[in-house]
Amino acid sequence: MTTAILISIIMTLVGAATPILLAALGELVVEKSGVLNLGLEGMMLIGAVTAFGVTFTTGSASLGLVAAMAAGAAASMIFAFLTLTLTANQVATGLALTIFGIGLSSLIGQNFVGRTVSGLEHIFPAALADDPIGRVVFGYSPLVYLSLVMTAFVAWFLTRSRAGLILRAIGESDEAAHSIGYSVIRVRYLAVAFGGAMAGLGGAYYSLVMTPMWADRLTAGRGWIALALVVFASWRPLRLLGGAYLFGAVMTLELHAKAAGINIVPPEFLAMLPYLATIVVLTLISIAPSGRRNAAPACLGKPFRATG
Repeated sequence: MTTAILISIIMTLVGAATPILLAALGELVVEKSGVLNLGLEGMMLIGAVTAFGVTFTTGSASLGLVAAMAAGAAASMIFAFLTLTLTANQVATGLALTIFGIGLSSLIGQNFVGRTVSGLEHIFPAALADDPIGRVVFGYSPLVYLSLVMTAFVAWFLTRSRAGLILRAIGESDEAAHSIGYSVIRVRYLAVAFGGAMAGLGGAYYSLVMTPMWADRLTAGRGWIALALVVFASWRPLRLLGGAYLFGAVMTLELHAKAAGINIVPPEFLAMLPYLATIVVLTLISIAPSGRRNAAPACLGKPFRATG
């Protein structure tokens, strides 16, 4: 294997893993608070089309990123209002949000199909990425480095900060947290907003970095992989990082096998590999010892109604 091919594989792997990691980090925080939001795919698509539309209109990719985060957070507030305030079923509401996001992104994006934008500029000088090692270290989009920083931040937040400990306590026993004076609903609203913003950011990666040209359903179901990744990582940020790059490797295998013209297996099988890996992972977890299955927050998916 030549150096150029190896570098291409590494760059592709990192690019495939980054949007999943960003979205999954947000969902991890949401689930740690005791809320299950299955609308990740819809929020990613809303973020993707918003980022593309704003960038195309204003010429500023940075503004597009901010708009994508705001749009993702706004979409998540629909879910939050229905599930936290009106105590609607979280699973059904999350699925409805995904359907809504797919339809809304198709509607907004119909005027952008086939159009292109200038993607995000690199934060490091181009000279640093001239040689192979420099390209692997310094040749990525700013969102790649942001995803690594956010992984460290989320890990610190959940284990070292007072706010993170409160959030985890609410996810484990909302009634107990409420009884000692913590606002369960407010904390969960903030967690859901953060998850929506991160999902919007992950969607923006697809439309501004990976393929800076709009196409319908650009995320291609990656939001579901991000959801499975949270379970795969046992709700731990650092494991989430490893899992995202593992799934990125599976996606990279598919892309490079197609590019190399390998016809040992049908191309349709290669395309389904990431989703097949998701099913395998969830199956293995379901038959794992109870300690691993019980890593989920105790109140995950359960509605909370304040009493007194």
